[in-house]
Amino acid sequence: MLSKRGEVAVRVFAVACLTVATVLAGQGARAGDGEGVRADAGDGVRADAREAEGGEGARAGDEREAGADDGARILFRFKDSRITESSGLAVSPTGKDIYYTHNDSSAGPVFYAVGPDGRTRATFTLRGAESRDWEGMAASTDPRTGQGVLWFADIGDNLEGAWPDISVYKVAEPAVMRDAVVPAVRYRFRYEDGGRNAEGIMVHPHTGRLYIVTKQFAGAVYQAPKRLRTDRVNILRKVGPAPIMATDAAYAPDGSSFVIRTYFSATVYRAPGEQIARVTMPELQQAESITYTRDGRYLLTGSEGSRSPVYRVPLPSAALGASEPASALRQAAPTPTSDTPDEPVPTPVAGARTGEDTKTAGDGAEAGVPVLAVLLWLVIATGAIGTITLIARKTR
Repeated sequence: MLSKRGEVAVRVFAVACLTVATVLAGQGARAGDGEGVRADAGDGVRADAREAEGGEGARAGDEREAGADDGARILFRFKDSRITESSGLAVSPTGKDIYYTHNDSSAGPVFYAVGPDGRTRATFTLRGAESRDWEGMAASTDPRTGQGVLWFADIGDNLEGAWPDISVYKVAEPAVMRDAVVPAVRYRFRYEDGGRNAEGIMVHPHTGRLYIVTKQFAGAVYQAPKRLRTDRVNILRKVGPAPIMATDAAYAPDGSSFVIRTYFSATVYRAPGEQIARVTMPELQQAESITYTRDGRYLLTGSEGSRSPVYRVPLPSAALGASEPASALRQAAPTPTSDTPDEPVPTPVAGARTGEDTKTAGDGAEAGVPVLAVLLWLVIATGAIGTITLIARKTR
């Protein structure tokens, strides 16, 4: 048996080793998979990736050329020195040329409205909110009023269950781009099968249904209840698989599909587990965010880091042709109840479908951490376990 000190040391060492293993796996995967990504993306993306590290002149050239052709291009760079860990990204559902972002953990409950030139137009602070580990955001429209709604996900949990519950804050989109403190509604959540680390949040544009995508080696998509309650914890239920180490997710503006981002690529789905297309992403320092443009033809993806870029990436034709008849998505909405007067009226989301001609999240071709990265992680983890065993024997 281990002494108490030995047991604590072993557990701490195990967590440290596995954390290091995960980080090294990501770095190894970037090195091993980078050539394939660059080859798929083409010369334009390679040039953007190189110039992203260059001087002001190179950046200005990229920004002027954004949208000049169908390749991935830098749309803008964040100019605000306070935006150093952009972890969530959303396009205003009602305003023109407004993009929202927020920092990662320990940055306070603050989000930024940014213009197409990358300059901050307004800074907003959530009243009565916390920022334990903000990892993502989403934007939607209230189907009753047409007003924009912003969602901020305090869902990070690097210890996989350290927190008894997680939180998502709902904010009415500010009508005026001026620094302000805005009221927020807090919804608490708990996974039906135990704590998870997560970084992805998405909201169905027609139903208002909220989904959380976990960041794990065996990730999953979790669905929130149709009606969110503020007076009790809402239970998240698993509805399908997700790629390995997902860092963000977003619904298409027409609600016909959604995208899940990983550190290395993005995958578009018609329903959880029903893959439509894989989208090659530009190389980024730490890819943390993804969303759609208002017209649904492009993806926007960003990264942590000072003056980090936001890229515009065209969707493949297979993803653009994923639209379903509106009647399949717009079902009769139930009458709101008195205990949730501020909640957009949701309707059931279209159910998951399966087919032999689609690739599921379990397929080897699925987006996420490449096979080499997983093997690297397993080798390092095995070494860590051996070291832990040695320590355990010496502390008996």
